Amino acid sequence: MLQAIGLTSAPRRDLPPAVDDLTFEARPGRVTALLGAPDSGKTTVLRLMLELEPGRGVTYFRGRPLHRIAHPAREVGVLLGDVPGHPARTVRSQLRMLCAASGVPASRADDMLEVVGISGLRDQRLGTLSLGMDRRLGLAAALLGDPCTLVLDEPADGLSLREQSWLHGLLRGHAAHGGTVLFTTADPKEAARTADRVVTIDEGRLVADQEAVDFARTRLRPRVAVRTPHAARLADLVAREARAAQRSVEVVAEDGNRLSVYGSSCAIIGETAFRHGILVHQLADEVGDSGPTAASAVPGPSGPSGRSGAEESLAPPALPHPVRNPLRPFRYELRRVAGVRTAPLVAAVVLASSVVIAVLLARTGHTPLPQVFAAWPEFFPLPPAALGAGLLGALAFGEEFRYPALAADRGTVPRRLGLLLAKLTVSAGVALLLAGLSAAAAMTAVRLVYGGDVTQLPADWVPLASSWAGLTIGCAWAGLLAAGVFRATAAGLAAVLAVPVLVVPLVHKAIAHPSARSAVGFPARLRELAWVEWPHAADRWLVAAMRVMSQPVGAALTLSLVALLCAYLFTGLRSRARW
Repeated sequence: MLQAIGLTSAPRRDLPPAVDDLTFEARPGRVTALLGAPDSGKTTVLRLMLELEPGRGVTYFRGRPLHRIAHPAREVGVLLGDVPGHPARTVRSQLRMLCAASGVPASRADDMLEVVGISGLRDQRLGTLSLGMDRRLGLAAALLGDPCTLVLDEPADGLSLREQSWLHGLLRGHAAHGGTVLFTTADPKEAARTADRVVTIDEGRLVADQEAVDFARTRLRPRVAVRTPHAARLADLVAREARAAQRSVEVVAEDGNRLSVYGSSCAIIGETAFRHGILVHQLADEVGDSGPTAASAVPGPSGPSGRSGAEESLAPPALPHPVRNPLRPFRYELRRVAGVRTAPLVAAVVLASSVVIAVLLARTGHTPLPQVFAAWPEFFPLPPAALGAGLLGALAFGEEFRYPALAADRGTVPRRLGLLLAKLTVSAGVALLLAGLSAAAAMTAVRLVYGGDVTQLPADWVPLASSWAGLTIGCAWAGLLAAGVFRATAAGLAAVLAVPVLVVPLVHKAIAHPSARSAVGFPARLRELAWVEWPHAADRWLVAAMRVMSQPVGAALTLSLVALLCAYLFTGLRSRARW
């Protein structure tokens, strides 16, 4: 059972709250419609229930609020608007990525595609889906975790009659198996035709909570829809003849040249128009809505809201909580990287640029071999491999905010350490792969063009390789953390470029002054303080790491990473404290 108690949104400025003390329930095995005109607060109600907006009140899903549920996707399936995802990702790839986030087997994606009837579109790109197919994909995503409760925001809006019929049949089937279904709609006829119970709200307040049969009897009544260029004249004639015949007829002028006549029939209206020579473009029987004021809220034993005064005063605030981490974050991140062609395209551009630059640098004969293999001219701020790694790192969080997948219907991307660790690990692996491929491609191209004598490895190739790996990984992490802090890919790439352009000159000035003391023997002194004795061979690697960090680029990159990591953790903690 779904129970919403005292939902009240936080007021903005001097405006009243969009939702004010709303209480209702949706029972299992039944379809409940939340009916309201546009801007009546329906979407805000759902966001309060899902703890996406600040406010007061609490919503229980089978007796527990959402933040107390260990795996929310397995309890509540949500569809708010269109399916958010990268337009280049395939339908199957999107669902398999969400399976990793929900902790369900990847085979569940194919099963849900069969259920919603789009298994033939599994290789279709999200950006090419029609509205109906996009809505079916959203329902498949909501059903991935086999939830007990479905919460949908106007799922039939904009669909054809055939798609609406299919959708309502799916919701009815979920309820028939004991599930709870809550959907919003602005169409009273859809609510009466589809739902078992209709909860009507207006301006965020409860207007009526009725069975669908009672709702149809009290809220819906037949009318005659008339469209004519002489609407005012016909309305006056119909009202005048009704008074003369002592019949109860109500004429309502709609937008444009449209009239809604209650208490009459098409035959009577047609005869009136014919007698007076009035042109009629439309004349049809319809079922109309008598408006939210026609039905009053059914008061409970303790007041209009059906709750006692103690319950009203003790209703806890509905505070948004961060969305939980993917249950399988590494699998999720790997599928996110491999789901689109961005990474292969960036790698191809990096390899091609590295080959061209390395061949041009080796042609002069004045550039040291490490710079040739890295394809790093002196006038470049960073080599192509480092820039590519930084771009891919920035996309790790930048694409999440632009095309959310984890938080398809629950706000922003979560700032959890598990997801951060997965992104850092995967981006480091991609950066190492990109660095190795670019260096190998540059070396092969130089050997092919100028012969093998030019490409002999230097004696200190181990620390050089470590420096090269550290540079690419540091750029990837800098882009990732900056994109996570500023929530944009461009900000992540700007942070990568800021290291050699802004931070390196400052660090160079700081370390350029002569030093009166030396750090020689630091590994030995560090071994004396350590609790565990490490092998002497590790001293060489420690010295190599210190040598890399002592360089201007290494020191600047280290400082940037530390600052970005602190900023990332600080913004994450601050957002949790605010909510």
